[in-house]
Amino acid sequence: MSEKAPRPSPQEPPSIGTLLVDPARGDRVGEFRGVSGPYWAIRPVTGGTEWEADPAALRLPGQEERLRAETARANARSRGELL
Repeated sequence: MSEKAPRPSPQEPPSIGTLLVDPARGDRVGEFRGVSGPYWAIRPVTGGTEWEADPAALRLPGQEERLRAETARANARSRGELL
């Protein structure tokens, strides 16, 4: 069972690259890339197309989610899929 981490403040965007979980996308973990109107731009940790997410719904990843995302990023980098 994964632990639930606190939600970041919707008023203050996190630093670029901060990992966030989007429950609207099946608890998908992505990196914060910037603000896009009322939404935050999130990018998959293994690269790919950004999506827009409601900042009020996002939360910080738990330890297990963070480890899984960092491992996926390292594996993609080792395969040459991510620079």
